[in-house]
Parts: sequence; structure tokens; C-alpha cells
Amino acid sequence: MNQTIAIVDASVGETPAERNLTRSLDAENRVYKVSDGHFPPVPAGDDWRYDGVVISGSQTSVYEDLDWIHDLTSWVRDIHRADIPTLGICWGHQFLAQSLGGWVVDMGDHELGYRTIHRRGDDPLFAGVPPSFTAFQTHSDRVAELPSGAVELARNEYGIQAFRHGARYGVQFHPEYDRETAEWVIGNKDLSDDRRASVLETITDESVAAARDATNVFDNFLELVATHKRRPSRSD
Repeated sequence: MNQTIAIVDASVGETPAERNLTRSLDAENRVYKVSDGHFPPVPAGDDWRYDGVVISGSQTSVYEDLDWIHDLTSWVRDIHRADIPTLGICWGHQFLAQSLGGWVVDMGDHELGYRTIHRRGDDPLFAGVPPSFTAFQTHSDRVAELPSGAVELARNEYGIQAFRHGARYGVQFHPEYDRETAEWVIGNKDLSDDRRASVLETITDESVAAARDATNVFDNFLELVATHKRRPSRSD
């Protein structure tokens, strides 16, 4: 498709985020480690060369008082105003929702492991994904309220699992995770022995294979990027 994607890596420290996203996106890309202060340019002028944006997960909460989160909020609002197709994953899903006027809260629980998610409607982001599908989850915050004008696209018992706001998409689950990453995440969580064992039980050959359906969102997103016609803006 010859798309060029800016990958916004919001993870902190050494994580599999960059490896997973560059592997999952069949497009040219450049990774910006925003938690270390490395930001893509604003979507204006000759230095903007990206067709779309993907925002990763993170170990932080989107509502933490961190300079890079505040700076990224301003940047994402510029992306929204410029009508750049964007896909937020897990933290990125919550961050898009919050930045565009939604509300994110600590849910007092931790959704962790391979879980079932139920689609709502037939948005092209989910082409080829079954109405109920499997994906890996790791989060203790959730989107409690979507921004005005956003449409819910998927849900499970923990709440909103996907939404669309114009050409901005959020998915709470991790379509980019492979078995190695799932086991790495669980190994780095502070869990009781019983909880660790119960989560590890969700990592089976069957669940890992079933989760491949969720990876369709990457090719679907790139197709949406390729066919997207930006809204005219005052600066265009």
C-alpha cells in the first residue's frame, strides 16, 4: 500500500512495543519514543510526511501528571484537527478518548489474559474479524465515557473495547501481541501465585491461534488510511 505511518511508542523503558508494531504494520514507519521526549512533527508544513498514526500501549495511566503526556495531548488534538487517520491501542485507545473529550477511570480491577470481545456493528476496521473474537488484554483503566460524536465498536464485560471518532480509532485490546509478548507481560506483573496461574491458563495454543483474527485490524487500518480523504481545513 506504500503507506507511511508514525508509530508513537508511549511505553516506558525497554518493551516489545516497537518490535510488535513494526512487525504488524505492513507499511513504512518511523518510531517516536514519546515517553523519552521524542515526538513526531506537528501535521503541518513540509516536514509532515505521514499518512497515519499508531499509538502504543504504556505502563502509565493517561491521566497522570507527566509533561510528555500533556505535550502528547496537544499533539493528538492537532492530529484530530488535521484529520489524520489514527489507531490507538490499549493506553493509546484510552489516550485518544481522553484527549478528544472522553473520560478514563481506574476500574479497580485488572483485565489480563486472552479474553473474548464482542463487536458492535460492521465498521471496516473489523472486516474479517468475527462478531465475537479473542485478543490479549492487559489494563486496569477503562474508557468510562466516549468523546462527543464517537461511536462504540466493541465491548465486553469490562466495558468499551473499541470506538471510532471520525478517522480516529481506539482498541482496548492488543492485536499486535504474540505468545512471547503475552508471557513477557505476565512475567512482569506483580501478581499473586493464584492469579498468575489463572492468567497463564488463558495462554493456550487455541487462544493464541484464535487471536490471529484480531490482527486484521492492522491491514484494515492501512486500507482506511489509503482511502481516507482528509477534511479541508482553514490552513489547506
